[in-house]
Amino acid sequence: MRILYVEDAELLAGAVKHNLEKQGMMVDLARDGEEGLDKALKDIYDCVVLDIMLPKLSGTDILKRMREKNVQTPVIMLSALSEVETKVGHLDKGADDYLAKPFKTAELVARIKAVARRPKKVDTGQITYSNLVLDKNNATLNEVQLTAKEAEIITEFMTNPDKLISKEHLLAKIWGEENIYDENYVETYISRLRKTLKGLKSRAKIVTVRGLGYKLAEG
Repeated sequence: MRILYVEDAELLAGAVKHNLEKQGMMVDLARDGEEGLDKALKDIYDCVVLDIMLPKLSGTDILKRMREKNVQTPVIMLSALSEVETKVGHLDKGADDYLAKPFKTAELVARIKAVARRPKKVDTGQITYSNLVLDKNNATLNEVQLTAKEAEIITEFMTNPDKLISKEHLLAKIWGEENIYDENYVETYISRLRKTLKGLKSRAKIVTVRGLGYKLAEG
């Protein structure tokens, strides 16, 4: 389970990170709101734990931006403000849970596991774009069988059409941020997918934006 923990109190952040990792979780830290938002929008986490009071950008603003960008990662808000209005307000804004400071790590672990277990939105298993139909359950694109990684990569493109996606994002999302692969590995899979799209005579193309990444677009 991969967690993003956004907290500016260095000692607290370090202690909580250590305790979560003892529970087998991978934890990425962000020390201010801008860094937290940048990481959260990568949409590679199983849960985001957000302090409300942060430098540069508040946890409330991060939550709002995540939901505006349709990032549905479960979010647990942390705050010394325990008033009912504060709690309800954040739940209404799209938070999945709220934990008042000070808290015990065991309780945070339990909350993280609880929100991560909640059923996600109903998914038919199909994504469509242009004249393409991806069956995620069977890893087929217009009934052509894909490898697991090819299916994950084309899923990322088809759920974000016309959006620029960097090699770094693909490495982090598909293989994890700490991996043994380099950018050439991404290029190999992109080349395979382009051949598949050509074989399907698809109107959609994976376009290279030099120095920045790729995007799926009609043309």
